[in-house]
Amino acid sequence: MNRKERANTILSHFRDSAAPAETELHYSNPFELLIAVVLSAQCTDKRINQVTPALFARFPDVHSLASAGFEEVFSMIRSVSYPNNKAKHLIALAKMLESDFSSEVPASVENLQKLPGVGRKTANVIASVVHSQPTMAVDTHVFRVSHRLGLVPETARTPLAVELALYKVIPKDEIPKAHHWLILHGRYVCLARRPLCETCGLKTACRYFQKNPLSAKSSGKKQKPV
Repeated sequence: MNRKERANTILSHFRDSAAPAETELHYSNPFELLIAVVLSAQCTDKRINQVTPALFARFPDVHSLASAGFEEVFSMIRSVSYPNNKAKHLIALAKMLESDFSSEVPASVENLQKLPGVGRKTANVIASVVHSQPTMAVDTHVFRVSHRLGLVPETARTPLAVELALYKVIPKDEIPKAHHWLILHGRYVCLARRPLCETCGLKTACRYFQKNPLSAKSSGKKQKPV
């Protein structure tokens, strides 16, 4: 089975049985999603969803956040990872949105990456979720799952290399959905330490399981269901 055939089998499984292909971050507009995604770097969506309701209530728009003081923003996000840097980034990106983008979240990955605290992964998320563009954000889940399933070559050792490899095997119109499918699969099934191989419906297509059937079976039994 080559990578294209493997991708077709995996996508068919996700279409039939996966959870809804959408982010688990809570937001009501592009600005809120941008803030949530910046905060989510090296942090769980669950934690971000606990923090953002009060943050969004206090700073409901670009202008209010651009005018905010560091200490207040920091105090509201102090429970997330790297709150010092993220507080600075949130205020700075709001200022840039106000001065350079008419207080609107830009649509292009290039312009999104101009914003403080916004790297390629975050820009791809916003372009995909908000603007339905065929961009693949490669986080730790997507990186791990893509390699284990065999969707990308073993030589793809950087997020960018994985992103470009996935574009070759996933149809353009399914990339936004596939991004979420891969994240959710990594979050709830293909766990980093002990993947739930025994309950996974992708065993017949998974390169990891095919190479390590006994260890995968053992790891699947030891892990409690999520």
